[in-house]
Amino acid sequence: MTFPEAAAVGTLAFYSDFDDFQTWKKALQTQLPALQVIHASQTERPEEIDYAMVWKPPQGIFERMTNLRLIINLGAGVDSLVGRDDLPGNIPITRITDPQMSRMMAGYVLFAVLRHARDIPFFEQAQRSGQWTYRHPRSPEEMTVAVLGLGHLGARAAHEIQRQGFRTLGWSRSLAQIDGVECSAGMETLDSVIGQADIVVLMLPLTPQTRQLFDRARLQKLRPGAAFVNVARGALVDQAALTELLQSGHIGAATLDVFEREPLPAGDALWGMPNVLITPHLASVAIPSSSARQIAANILRVSAGELPDNIVEPSRGY
Repeated sequence: MTFPEAAAVGTLAFYSDFDDFQTWKKALQTQLPALQVIHASQTERPEEIDYAMVWKPPQGIFERMTNLRLIINLGAGVDSLVGRDDLPGNIPITRITDPQMSRMMAGYVLFAVLRHARDIPFFEQAQRSGQWTYRHPRSPEEMTVAVLGLGHLGARAAHEIQRQGFRTLGWSRSLAQIDGVECSAGMETLDSVIGQADIVVLMLPLTPQTRQLFDRARLQKLRPGAAFVNVARGALVDQAALTELLQSGHIGAATLDVFEREPLPAGDALWGMPNVLITPHLASVAIPSSSARQIAANILRVSAGELPDNIVEPSRGY
């Protein structure tokens, strides 16, 4: 569906080394035919840019965009944007909260949880050894899954997990309410939550307060043999400590979509560990065809002098 034409929609500059410019341009102009969409690297008159849609842009990209009215972060995680020292003041920053992204993330998390709950890594190792090895399935009601981070993506994932019959714990900075999920809040409850879980799913935003939140001491508070799933940010975790605890068996298995360094270096010990599944930061991505509608709606709001939806608070980091 195309939005009604606005009197003066303006010009949007796009920057991402990870996303296809032409695909996004087509999706945006399907919603707003009058919107001028240019790549930031080809900007000849930066003072005419009204909106910037970016993912990990280079330093100084906003400096000459003197009439900028909106910055759109090309994804849900904003840690690589809000910590910069070159953001223009008083310009709203928005994140994408496309329902397709939350569905995609929930699907990945549910896959990871079920894979660990049904001991699939054990059977994968048995297959590689050519062994017909039986391990009796556990009932979901006998297992506890903790989802840490209950924002737009985390809440959807926790909801889907509890629907499978798992006892589901949720933890966040401020108390959330999700049907079927036992929610807790505040640092004083975190260790208790992770200590109860057979599977821990990390979905927190990366902020100064959460960086390295899962250091060696906290990782050691997981139940012996628990599974660890990280679909948030690698910098939340002491990766060296995680590797050692996986090698020792204190952490039984892991599904890791994010890392301290990306791409994960070829020689990293995690690559060769049979109890670790590695994916290249793809648990959830913005889909142009569905996300463009939300972006177009925010552009029209700003063009009309209104505030956009899904504004990020840089001081909080999300």
